[in-house]
Amino acid sequence: MKKRKYGRGTKISRKSVHIDVDVEIGENVIIHDNVIIKGKSIIEDNVEIFPGTEIYNSKIGKGTTIKSSFIEEAEIGKSNTIGPFTRIRKGTVTKEEVYLGSFVEVKNSEIASMTKASHLSYIGDSTIGEKVNIGCGVVFVNYNGKQKQRSVVGDGAFIGSNCNIIAPVTIGDRAYICAGTTITKNVEKESFVIGRVRQEEKQGGAVRYLDKE
Repeated sequence: MKKRKYGRGTKISRKSVHIDVDVEIGENVIIHDNVIIKGKSIIEDNVEIFPGTEIYNSKIGKGTTIKSSFIEEAEIGKSNTIGPFTRIRKGTVTKEEVYLGSFVEVKNSEIASMTKASHLSYIGDSTIGEKVNIGCGVVFVNYNGKQKQRSVVGDGAFIGSNCNIIAPVTIGDRAYICAGTTITKNVEKESFVIGRVRQEEKQGGAVRYLDKE
């Protein structure tokens, strides 16, 4: 019978963990309760995997922490912080020190070092540069109903909350996309972009509207 490969200093909960025999696990790895690791996954040294995580046919880089997340056919780089409740889908590759937080979904995308998407965002079919900030509620709109298309974001770009990036577009290095903006055209390097409707206020309008029967 084939034996699992565990490195020295690795600690695995025996209560409710499933690890396939083809999985390779490095040294000083900590795997908590209620974790599933299947297929030909590779868990490198000094990784910590918290409860509620599922990993399928993926590679997890050294020093990465994963909290209550789903990872399938992806390659996670060194010293990443993933979760809680992150979904990483097929074809995703991250580099070093990437942070993907709560309710972030990534599909078929490349994310360079020190980029972060802290919460509630979708990154689909995209190439994201280094040190990019992706705000809350950002959606990379990759599907037009007939085909999937890609977007590119350059190094150091800032994408504010609740933005839509409609593929195919390229956002240049260190561009600043204001919250609530919809991007439909390429953005030049170091440009400042705002694309939302100007706020209008009609005093007393709420009372008249709410009092209607």
